[in-house]
Amino acid sequence: MQKISVYIPVLNEEDKIEDALKSVAWADEIVILDTGCTDSTIEIAKLYTPNIINHTFEGFGKLRNAGIDACLHEWVLSIDADERCTAELAQEIRMTLQQAQNHDGYWIPRRNWFMGRWIKHCGWYPDYCQPKLFKKTHMRYRDEDLVHEGWDLKGKIGYLQHDVLHFSYQNLSDVVRKIDSYSTLGAEKLRKKGSSGGFFKALSRGIWAFIRTYIMRLGFLDGKAGFVIALFNFEGTFYRYLSRDWKEKGWDQPPKFDPKV
Repeated sequence: MQKISVYIPVLNEEDKIEDALKSVAWADEIVILDTGCTDSTIEIAKLYTPNIINHTFEGFGKLRNAGIDACLHEWVLSIDADERCTAELAQEIRMTLQQAQNHDGYWIPRRNWFMGRWIKHCGWYPDYCQPKLFKKTHMRYRDEDLVHEGWDLKGKIGYLQHDVLHFSYQNLSDVVRKIDSYSTLGAEKLRKKGSSGGFFKALSRGIWAFIRTYIMRLGFLDGKAGFVIALFNFEGTFYRYLSRDWKEKGWDQPPKFDPKV
């Protein structure tokens, strides 16, 4: 029977990590990637696994590759601290890997919970963000990607049917914090690619992000939650492009103080 490793990157996830660990307790190995926790996350994790790896965060691409490298078994399941592997998905994974393999990785649908409901539109379901189950030697993320990391998988990709559950936002401050963090990392990614920023580009890209989410991806069918998601996509995109030029244009520097004025 094929053995399975799970890796989970963490940073101060004491309110979420135990449920994530319980949901993958069936796996043959669990690896925790500690990027600098200062709360009780690691103490909780040690109740479920001795495999704690310290890793300095240099972007999500390098982080996820470090997780893969730390795993011992051929098959790897990637789970975040705010995700849950359902019992149905765990059974499907085990049954799939018992069979002769024609695939080297699998898409797993991710179901997102937001504002008290499961989101069915907005591009949030089935939310195939990246292959989450794959052969260790066939999957690599792009080291240069700080956020929204690209990936390369050698071979064929199949589909599993059961969901990973995603509980990313417990309160509004989680959303604001993620917008801030991802827009900063996204701005640096734009800079490395040589892409420009600026106010009008930020505004036009932000408006398009809202329209794409709320209208084209049917976010309006998710009610108030769909509108809020579209608004947050506007904000994240707007701030990413605005932040791209913030330092280069000197907006972070106040004018020199002249006591005569």
